[in-house]
Amino acid sequence: MITYDKFFIDGQWVAPVGRATLDVFHSADGKLMGRIPEGTTDDVQAAVAAALNARERWAATPPAERAVYLRKIAAGLKARTEPLAQVITGETGMPIKLVRAIQVGGPVYHWNQYAELAETFEFEARVGNSLVVREPVGVVVAITPWNYPLNQITLKVAPALAAGCTVVLKPSEVAPFNAFILAEVIAEAGLPPGVFNLVTGLGPVVGEALVQHADVDMVSFTGSTRAGKRVSEVASQTVKRVALELGGKSASVVLDDADLAAAVKGTLNACYLNSGQTCSAHTRMLVPASRYEEVKALAKEAVARFTLGDPREETTRLGPLASAAQRERVQTYIRKGLAEGAELIAGGEAVPAGFEVGFFVQPTVLGRVTPDATVAQEEIFGPVLSIITYQNEADAVRIANDSIYGLGGGVWSDDEARAVRVARQIRTGQVDINGGEFNVKAPFGGFKQSGHGRENGVYGFEEFLEYKSLQFKSAKS
Repeated sequence: MITYDKFFIDGQWVAPVGRATLDVFHSADGKLMGRIPEGTTDDVQAAVAAALNARERWAATPPAERAVYLRKIAAGLKARTEPLAQVITGETGMPIKLVRAIQVGGPVYHWNQYAELAETFEFEARVGNSLVVREPVGVVVAITPWNYPLNQITLKVAPALAAGCTVVLKPSEVAPFNAFILAEVIAEAGLPPGVFNLVTGLGPVVGEALVQHADVDMVSFTGSTRAGKRVSEVASQTVKRVALELGGKSASVVLDDADLAAAVKGTLNACYLNSGQTCSAHTRMLVPASRYEEVKALAKEAVARFTLGDPREETTRLGPLASAAQRERVQTYIRKGLAEGAELIAGGEAVPAGFEVGFFVQPTVLGRVTPDATVAQEEIFGPVLSIITYQNEADAVRIANDSIYGLGGGVWSDDEARAVRVARQIRTGQVDINGGEFNVKAPFGGFKQSGHGRENGVYGFEEFLEYKSLQFKSAKS
């Protein structure tokens, strides 16, 4: 069993103020995986004080020197690929082969990328009689989710450190072990005390205390839209900067000239990645009403290839969900969809045969879903695809935009120019054209209630910088 009983604060492993602990369960078998400390407001005070004390020294550290630390951290994570892969597979349910590539390989890449940005970014420029300077925001609180735990931690902590900010991290209590391994790597890299601090606990206690703290300059939060609203509300009392990456209900728009087989396969891949536990998952597939039966047959055939298995096995393609609560949530949505008149094409709410242990759900496709149905409007966060029919291109755009969310989506067409024209009308932060691959250097973030701010590349780096302008007396005056 994995046990961590200390927090990483001010460059040291320190005992928490309280004695309470939080249990973490393995996604594949539901067994106790380990325990972590349940933090208190006193632990928060210590972590923020350490970050505040280190703020000016770290901001004054040359960017090239900061980059050296980031590269050491990247190397340390790479060296621990297998231990990280094992714990993240247990925490999230993602098959281990994918975890190595996405959940560990991605963070290693990003730490190196932000080291390079620290070295090459233009932190100041002359604009007329002004010198415009980019300075670190200050003390940053990073609150991260359980679905892509180390990756989401990295997309906040790495650019913040590269920009010259100090950080207090609160990872999800559902998937926390990877954060402790990161803290061990950071300690080995010799990062100065107070620059990075780790506390764990529950959102209503530790999360709220961090967000409302007067000495915190910025909060970067990834999670549910409901929780994001609360973060904004609490942070507004001290008028601090807030970056939010929240929920999604992304539409995959299949136009009438698309390669249906490719579109169905690509949409299911985008829906079922990480067992649907992806905020930008393409969970609505919009198809021409006249071609519904073709799409239905293709979807039924394609789902059969998504075989469930133990995520620790190298051959598993689709693993369990992260928790019992998440499994119950997804099953409830499937029942709701059928009760509201959806056609069951594949899967269903029943526990899959042979997978009674662990948090498994059948990969499911619901057909003839109406645009206003619960499963078409609310984020499910599981392997459930809703097929919605439309009458014409304008109708497809209308349905795609009929959502409180605006995170991702896709357009499929044999005519790329047509696909781009439709994509420009969809109000989301990203749109994949004919299955375009994810670009780690492109901005990632949403419109509407999917949040504000961007991650990835230079766009994510700039989130942690403030502008300052120095005005000089011009020669003419």
